[in-house]
Amino acid sequence: MIAQIEGKLVSLEQDKGLVQVGSVCYEVMLPGYAVSELSGKIGTDIILCTMEYYEGTPGGGNLIPRMVGFLTQGEKDFFARYTSVKGMGIKKGLKSLTMPIARIADAIEAGDEKILTTLPAVGKRMAQLIVAELRGKLTEFAFGSSPSSAPHVEFGTFQTEALEILIAWGEKRNEAMGLIELTCQKHPDIQTAEDLVPLVYRVKQGIEA
Repeated sequence: MIAQIEGKLVSLEQDKGLVQVGSVCYEVMLPGYAVSELSGKIGTDIILCTMEYYEGTPGGGNLIPRMVGFLTQGEKDFFARYTSVKGMGIKKGLKSLTMPIARIADAIEAGDEKILTTLPAVGKRMAQLIVAELRGKLTEFAFGSSPSSAPHVEFGTFQTEALEILIAWGEKRNEAMGLIELTCQKHPDIQTAEDLVPLVYRVKQGIEA
């Protein structure tokens, strides 16, 4: 099994990237937060911690080998626990990870099902299962723990202003930060707090797909 690759990031798509190692290019599936982190690194050398799995059904005769990449070993370890939840497979797990790992771990440890339901492919029932099965087991990945967990994302001026507004209106800081990050990923052209705050509430209410 290939546990790590180092090479040039050739291209990047919504859910995967191409990494050139010597004369060989590897297609690596990536969670959404990792795609965002790597968006400015095309053409440069990167290191990914990787895992492999086979997509398909053994009896179907069409098993496809896949490689999944993470920015750190800690994120890879988190993913192994996260996908151990019943009904949370590899593909669903990757699709749902649009926020930094530490933010998601914080929500799980706090039992915050609301923020978990803002993740793609995670409904109310799945959020309940995630909290029930993983709460108390992810403290090492949450903020304030090991630096091997996801890095803190620095907010710009308008994002900080939006965060202060949301907190003043009664939102929890961690939940508000996660919603701001998710909203900005969905609407990268936002430049003002006045535009951002209403969209945050649309995302929170599930109006924004």
